[in-house]
Amino acid sequence: MTHHLHLGLDTELHPTPPVPERVGSLLHFPEIRSRFLPQAHDVIVALPPGYARDTHRHYPVLYLHDGQNVFDDLPLSPFGVQWGVDTTARALAHAGVIEPLIIVAVGNAGRDRIDEYTPTRDQMHDAGGLADRYGQMLVYELKPWIDQQWRTKRGPHDTGLAGSSLGGLLTLHLGLEHPAVFGKLGVLSPSVWWDDRWIVRQLGSDRSRRADLRIWLDVGTGERRMLKGTRLLHRMLLRKGWRTGIDLQYLEVEGALHDERAWGERTGLFLRFLFPLHDARA
Repeated sequence: MTHHLHLGLDTELHPTPPVPERVGSLLHFPEIRSRFLPQAHDVIVALPPGYARDTHRHYPVLYLHDGQNVFDDLPLSPFGVQWGVDTTARALAHAGVIEPLIIVAVGNAGRDRIDEYTPTRDQMHDAGGLADRYGQMLVYELKPWIDQQWRTKRGPHDTGLAGSSLGGLLTLHLGLEHPAVFGKLGVLSPSVWWDDRWIVRQLGSDRSRRADLRIWLDVGTGERRMLKGTRLLHRMLLRKGWRTGIDLQYLEVEGALHDERAWGERTGLFLRFLFPLHDARA
């Protein structure tokens, strides 16, 4: 297989194609390296039910941050609780509620997570600012490789990005930066507070045409640090032209905390909004 200079995995970093470890229904690729970032990342791929049988069908793709925390079949979470996105997506696809989809989870870089998931340097934390390079890794290396390896629908209306906390901040930032790549965003309990609410200020000052993005935004009322900022972000999205129930869905969950259990309970909701079966394109 040939890789173009600017498309797909770097052949110097990956002289031979990565080989997955099979874990249940998942394909786990450890140590995927990037020319844009110093750290390697685990990449875990979940193929939809019927993928091997229906050989002419192409599928939408959802990319997830904090890949250690999202799959039931691969319990890598340091917290011992997963979102169960694989289980939920399979059940909803079987029920005919959402499109069957390929899910690609990218593990975080541990101590470097705060740098990779944030768009600016936050002087208060003396950290951050590598989100654009992380985005380059997704857009120029990982997504082209995924599109080469599996039968994907490649356009933005069939490509989602989702994450929570700093991963929610990262998701919104990368969606706004790359709307021609990612058209569906799952923004769960985002860390709007980062760098004096930089993401809200950035949205407010952007005079360009509103990006064609379908956005799920949520927060729990038990997340004191996140609640006020998320409400502010919601109001800003409305001001910029997103429309509730059409290309924006906002949810506040009474009493929900800032943890994997809460996000797992909302997984089915954001999947239904971002990938409804009736929205499927042939």
